[in-house]
Amino acid sequence: VWSIAALWVGMAICITTYTLASGLIAQGMNWWQATLTVFLGNVIVLVPMTLNAHPGTAYGVPFPVLLRASFGTLGANLPALLRALVACGWFGIQTWVGGAAMYATGAILVGWDPAAKVNLPVLGISPGELGCFLLFWALNMTVIWRGMDSIKWLEVWSAPFLILTGLGLLAWAVNAAQGWGPLLAQPSRFRTAAEFWPVFGAGLTAMVGYWATLSLNIPDFSRFARSQRDQVLGQALGLPLTMTFYSFLG
Repeated sequence: VWSIAALWVGMAICITTYTLASGLIAQGMNWWQATLTVFLGNVIVLVPMTLNAHPGTAYGVPFPVLLRASFGTLGANLPALLRALVACGWFGIQTWVGGAAMYATGAILVGWDPAAKVNLPVLGISPGELGCFLLFWALNMTVIWRGMDSIKWLEVWSAPFLILTGLGLLAWAVNAAQGWGPLLAQPSRFRTAAEFWPVFGAGLTAMVGYWATLSLNIPDFSRFARSQRDQVLGQALGLPLTMTFYSFLG
């Protein structure tokens, strides 16, 4: 249970999660409406997530093999590749953000101005940014290349650290703002239900779509779960709670 929950803690805590509730607030919701929308979206996507995880745990098969039941042995290659392309895009975004964080941290520690940089031709980024991107990519590849046990070890140890860091960040933000500030007192900008529901519907759909891709290939992870109870309980604890807390923190 803890391994599956820790996996979700590691996946949910990323830059994009910080923007979910704040994006809904920018569209007119108050803080609890936005946070509740994020929570509901993740509870909804938890249903196909646990259902699609079931055959992975039951038969020990990954997503590309499970696809053969629907698309055939040869036809399964197409949706598997389509899913892989989306994953490459997501990994590229996350790797760029990670590399940018390393670059900014280096700028703070060394004391140089990150804005005073000379970009490489074609790429449009500096040698330092490119180097940090490649370094962050290599760190990820090192973990992945060593297999699922390596990923499990990383997630299990990093999850408590990430949660404690989030709580520390929340404490720092409240202290820096000298209290909760006006944000939690800010009312919804919707005057009528007719104004609220379209934004809520679109926001809820976006929250479901956030992890819709992984709800397809969750057997890649759930095939290693010891039991159906472990994968269901681990995902129920790790996914909605982490997404809600960190979107609230953002």
